[in-house]
Order: sequence, then structure tokens, then C-alpha cells
Amino acid sequence: MPTARSPKPTAVVAVLAFGGIVVSLMQTLVIPLIPELPMLLHAKASGTAWVITATLLAAAVAVPVVGRLGDMYGKRRMLLVSLGLLITGSVIAALSDSLTPMLVGRILQGMASAVIPLGISIMRDELPSERLGSATAQMSASLGVGGALGLPAAAFLADRADWHVLFWTSAALGVIVLALVLTFVPESAVRTGGRFDLIGAAGLSAGLICLLLAISKGADWGWGSASTLGLLGAAVVVFLVWGWFELRSSQPLVDLRTTARPQVLLTNIASAVFGFAMFAMSLVLPTLLQLPKATGYGLGQSMLTAGLVMGPSGLVMMATAPISASISKARGPKTTLMIGALIVAAGYALGIVAMGAVWHLIIVSAVIGAGIGFAYGAMPALIMGAVPVSETAAANSLNTLSRSIGTSISSAVAGVILAHLTISLGPVSVPSKDGFRVILAIGSAAALVAFFIAAFIPTRRTDTAPELATTEAATVG
Repeated sequence: MPTARSPKPTAVVAVLAFGGIVVSLMQTLVIPLIPELPMLLHAKASGTAWVITATLLAAAVAVPVVGRLGDMYGKRRMLLVSLGLLITGSVIAALSDSLTPMLVGRILQGMASAVIPLGISIMRDELPSERLGSATAQMSASLGVGGALGLPAAAFLADRADWHVLFWTSAALGVIVLALVLTFVPESAVRTGGRFDLIGAAGLSAGLICLLLAISKGADWGWGSASTLGLLGAAVVVFLVWGWFELRSSQPLVDLRTTARPQVLLTNIASAVFGFAMFAMSLVLPTLLQLPKATGYGLGQSMLTAGLVMGPSGLVMMATAPISASISKARGPKTTLMIGALIVAAGYALGIVAMGAVWHLIIVSAVIGAGIGFAYGAMPALIMGAVPVSETAAANSLNTLSRSIGTSISSAVAGVILAHLTISLGPVSVPSKDGFRVILAIGSAAALVAFFIAAFIPTRRTDTAPELATTEAATVG
């Protein structure tokens, strides 16, 4: 049953943004545990690596599917389902002492990743137009905020408590968000209706799994191996067949004609490239901080310190969200996205020459965080300005997926670079300083590519989208 349609905008924004932070916290939850997982789960390292990969694959499948279900059957309803999956997965992981239940728990946690695009879509349906820009900017930025704040929090808990506490904490936070959503967030009357495209969902899921599995495991299997090349080839074939089917479906999972609109297509491409650029910070800075000082460039810090260095970037992202919304209102979200890309490019360029002290890296992460806050705030505004209100959740979900694909490719590229550019430290090889500089340079270049792609996004007044959304919502309701 939908709740009464008299939402309090401040409460809706606060609850949904908090939910976004909690879900993104889950992504970084296990990072401090990665070296110890084989011992903790009594499994081989090759097996425990799936604790990360399984979450990635589950999120890739769930985000577009749940987004479409939200448009059809209710965004708040699917938001509650996603939070239920997060809580269930966290409890299973908290009770696990072996690999299989841990993987089940992480898969369920990954399936909760649709919370952020669903939250953005609920905001479009429920908030007054003057609040929508800043609210969606904050919600979009919560993806980066949770990731940045999650690392120090997880490192602190892992260092001072039993590792199961990490997952019990995730479950408790999920319960709090669930209760808040039930209390403060209304159900939208905007629905598309129709039948769910099960064949389209299966095809998209199969293609994404093939693609992301090849990207994430290619370094372990070998980029020229039959497994990697076979999966990449399968992904191409599946996506071609899936696209042919979707174009002929009367009620497709993804409206490819809408997705092909220049504003949507170029925004998603820019988002993927931006996701590629963003990951470099998450990999380079913590590794540099934790490498031994004996390398000559490592800073010899603990995981907790590394997390604390990353923390300010999350706070900066949240602080820049309302600024991003103001610029988007005055100059358009295209301009905001371009500004964000330039700031990120400058931050990575600064990192190439300033990596010799902890405070250097704090400044670098804060500058990059500011750029991400600008860009992430602009992306949903660009998407919502070009799609009907009935397709908001699906369109935002595809945008979130685009960022994730870019991040996955970035992880693979960075892994190859660090594996090949190494120095010997006693009996082991560690990434060289040149390796880190190459990754930072690639991050800067990727941000510049995102800038140039954004420059070609058609100029239109996307700030009229909220009014259009309100009109359409009244018609549908």
C-alpha cells in the first residue's frame, strides 16, 4: 500500500542519501580483510577473490533489472526489496566461517546496489522542482561518499574487533535505513505497467556477466587465454542478439531508442570514462601509503591511516554536491560535468608530482573528490532531462551501471600496469613509483576524455525536466 503522498522533502532527501551511503559502504567493507580472507574462510586465495568478484557481478545484473522493476511496480517497493537483500546478505556473511556462505552473502549484498538509482528516481517523482537538483546531486555523490568513508570505518572495526562485526554493522545500518524508508519515503504513483521483459533481462545479465567476468579475472587467467577471449567473444555475441531482440520488443527491458538519444548516450559514455578515471585514486593512494618506506617512495602507514587519508574526499564530495546543483541550475549540468572532469584531471596531475608525504595525498584525494562531487551531481540531471518520467529508474540504473563498467575496466588496466612495472624489495616484487605515475597519468587523461565527450552533449535546458516530470506524474497518477 502506498503511503500518504505528503512527503517532507528534507526527510526524504536525508533518508535516501543515507541509504545510498550505507549501500556504498558495503562495497568497501571487505577491503581490509582481503589479505586475511584465505585464513579466515579456510579457502585458497583464488577462491576468496570471488568475494569481490561475486558482488561486482551481482550488482551489474541487479541494477538495470531492479531499476526497470521499480518503474513498473513501484520504486519504493523495489527500494525496500533491495534493502531487505542487503540485510539478509549481511546477516549470512556475519554468520559465515567458510567460503560458500560468504559468497552467498556478498551476492545478496551486491544485489542491493540499485538503491542509489532508485533513490534518485524517487526524488524526481516526489520532490518540488526547486529541491530536485541539489537532492539528486547529494544522492549521486553518496556513491563516492560511502566508498571513501567506508574504508577507514572498516579498517577501524577490523583492527579492533572480530571481523564478523563488519557485517553485523552493515546489517544494523540496513535495518535502520529500512525503517526510515518505511516511515518517511512515500510510494510514487508513477508506473509504466505492462509485462516484465524476462528474456531481455536474461540476455542483458548473461552479456554483463561474460563481460565483467572476463575483465575482472583476465589478469588471473591470462588476457590471451581461451577463457578470457571466449567470454569477451560471448559478450559481444550476446549483446548483439540482445539488442536485436530489444529493438523488436513492444515492452523492452531497456528502451534502446531512448538510450541512443545523444544526451543519454554521451552522458553514459562520459560516465563510463569517468568511472574509469575515478578508480585510480582508490587503488594508488592506499597502496602508496601502505608500501614500506624502504622502497624510497612508500609511506609505511597502516590500513587505518590509509583509510583516514581517503576519508576527506568523501566529505568534499558531499560538500560540493549543492555547489554542483547551483552551477547546473545556472549554466546547465553539461557545464558542471565538464568542470568536474577538469578538476579530476588536475587532481591526478597534482598526484604525479606530489606523492612524497601523507599531507600531499590528502590534498590530492580532496581535489579529486571535489571533481567527482561535481560530475556525479550532474549525471542524473542530464539523464532525467532526456528521458520520460516513466523510465527514470531504468535510465538512472543504466547510468550507474556505466560507471561500474568503467571502474571494472580501470581495475583491470591498473592491475596489468602494476604487475609489469615493479621493483624488487628483498624476496618480493612491489609496484614501482613509475607504475603509480603511469596510472595517475591515465586517470588524468581519462578525465580529459570525459571532458571532451561531455562537450558534445547537446545543449538543452534540462532544468525544465522536474516540471515535466511533475506534469507527467499527475497525468499517470
